[in-house]
Amino acid sequence: MYKHLFGPVPSRRLGMSLGIDLVPKKVCSLDCVYCEVGKTTKHTTDTKEYILLDRVKEEVTDYFKNNPDPDYITFSGAGEPTLNSKIGDVLKFVKKLKPHIPVALITNGTLFYKKEVRDALLDIDVVLPSLDGASQDVFEKINRPASGIKIQDYIDGIIKFREEFHGKMWLEVFLLPGYNMGIDSLEDIKTAAIKIKPDSIQLNTLDRPGTVQGLRGASHEDLEEILKFFEKDTKLKVEIISAAPKRKNLKAYRSDVASVIYETISRRPCTLEDLSKILGLHINELNKYLPVLESEGKIETIDEKRGTFYRLKEEK
Repeated sequence: MYKHLFGPVPSRRLGMSLGIDLVPKKVCSLDCVYCEVGKTTKHTTDTKEYILLDRVKEEVTDYFKNNPDPDYITFSGAGEPTLNSKIGDVLKFVKKLKPHIPVALITNGTLFYKKEVRDALLDIDVVLPSLDGASQDVFEKINRPASGIKIQDYIDGIIKFREEFHGKMWLEVFLLPGYNMGIDSLEDIKTAAIKIKPDSIQLNTLDRPGTVQGLRGASHEDLEEILKFFEKDTKLKVEIISAAPKRKNLKAYRSDVASVIYETISRRPCTLEDLSKILGLHINELNKYLPVLESEGKIETIDEKRGTFYRLKEEK
């Protein structure tokens, strides 16, 4: 089992994606209310070599000696990957080792105001930053940034990177009722997106427990209306990321992985962290399968003192 690699994970956007985790859980510049990984434990904008470059190189080299090539290599995981000061060196290494495999970055985008971060990532193929609020109050409410992060610096950083970068940029907007779906909030995001000029905007919403209890996702009808709102009188290309039930139809979806997760939960209720330790699967990998099992009515969640537990769905 690798410590800093996970997957390959099935993804509609990236096919079978090999994840590289460049920071420990949960080192991040944000503490988003909806985060599927859990509450941020180290809230920071300080960049450093959180995971040693040589250890990442060792694991990646070993992986490709023993496994077929994935569709993508993706910098993502249990925190914000751009906090690792060696991310540019990791990118150079994987590009030299596997030049034919595209590399993607899943990031909150908050550190693009730093020139050294932008410069390190110019040769990446796809960047997927997020923008859930374009005013300081909405940004603080839904994303809960580390001290000192200002929304205008955040947006300006993404704009500058878009101008300097020649790959694809897919901007994700995570929508939550009661947080960022008011007309003023949507207008602000739309205005910022027009300036950013991403190749596409991808609308997402909650389909698994976040870090704050009582959250609910936007309905598909709401997402459709917001899609039309963003596209109206603009050149923006907008899409809705597929809901959990549709993930099972992906070629990359592995029924054997889903079965092992289900069998483990059938023995006793487990938190996300419990499942990760028991099965040796990364949290991001588990989060591709748990919503499907929940949507099929096989499992459900219950909040207890130690956290959110997954258990077999009780018959009524």
